[in-house]
Amino acid sequence: MAIVDNAVYVDGKRTPDPTSLSETYDLVREQHGFGWIGLYRPDPAELESVADAFALHPLAVEDAQEGHQRPKIERYGGDRFVVLRPARYIDQEERVDFGEVDLFLGPDFVVAVRHAEAPDLKAVRARLESEPTLLAAGPLSVLYAVADRVVDDYGPVVNGLENDIDEIEDQLFAGEASVSQRIYELTREVITFQRAIEPLAGVLSQVRTEIDGQEELIEIRRGLRDVLDHVTRIQERVEGFRVLLQNALTVNSTLVGQRQNDQIEKLTRDSLEQGNQVKKVSSWAAIGFFPASLASIWGMNFEDMPELKWAFGYPLALLAMLTLGIVLYVTFKRRNWL
Repeated sequence: MAIVDNAVYVDGKRTPDPTSLSETYDLVREQHGFGWIGLYRPDPAELESVADAFALHPLAVEDAQEGHQRPKIERYGGDRFVVLRPARYIDQEERVDFGEVDLFLGPDFVVAVRHAEAPDLKAVRARLESEPTLLAAGPLSVLYAVADRVVDDYGPVVNGLENDIDEIEDQLFAGEASVSQRIYELTREVITFQRAIEPLAGVLSQVRTEIDGQEELIEIRRGLRDVLDHVTRIQERVEGFRVLLQNALTVNSTLVGQRQNDQIEKLTRDSLEQGNQVKKVSSWAAIGFFPASLASIWGMNFEDMPELKWAFGYPLALLAMLTLGIVLYVTFKRRNWL
């Protein structure tokens, strides 16, 4: 069987453990106490046997079998079905791992179905057994203690998320390329965590409202108020994380755009510099082109060139070369090509 623990409590004290569920059922009614059965990942047949013994509502049993429920509370006559979502943060994977605890609460019984390692319900049971006055309040004391443990376990999750956000802020200004993906992934975890804890406030508020005015449950009401305060603070911190991540994404987009603009500006400057170099080379090539052209023309070895026997041909050629070179140099200089 998936039964982790099976006990009957009378006036806040544990009685000798029953040997079977049917014995638990009988002892509860004989001794006017309440039974607390803890199940860990029961298969359908095991859960059905417990459901038959305590007349659990089929719809609630179906939800407990399927799992993956959001935090909620449902009433079935005098019984309550409560779903809580414990969580733990896996730092190596930067991921929030969610479990589920389903509580069937009747006037004289509690059936706790745990679908994950967390929370440690043995520690919760040990705590309540050390406080018989609180445990004497009945099944609602178990609901309070389990909810308190679940919310306390949210603390390391919040700290883990906060630490990762601090690391992201350092990565942002270090210009790491992978920071965008990390922001998206962490945002997804924060949103998932938000969705898991938001309904919890409504669950706790509803229970407090239902027991309002019952003096024998005054400590349970005070305890639930304290848990509700913790839930509210966690919600505010997680909402702050979401805002920080959205801002980080905006800042990252701005920094990426700025770096791209700087790169484009650098490429533009390089292109202009290359253009200037090309202009200079082209200008000097043009200046050298005319003297080379004239020299090549008069350097041809043809007999019928009238300029060859002209007395002023040589100095005129030199003068033409020099004049054209000066004119081109001045022209290119005015245009800032040289």
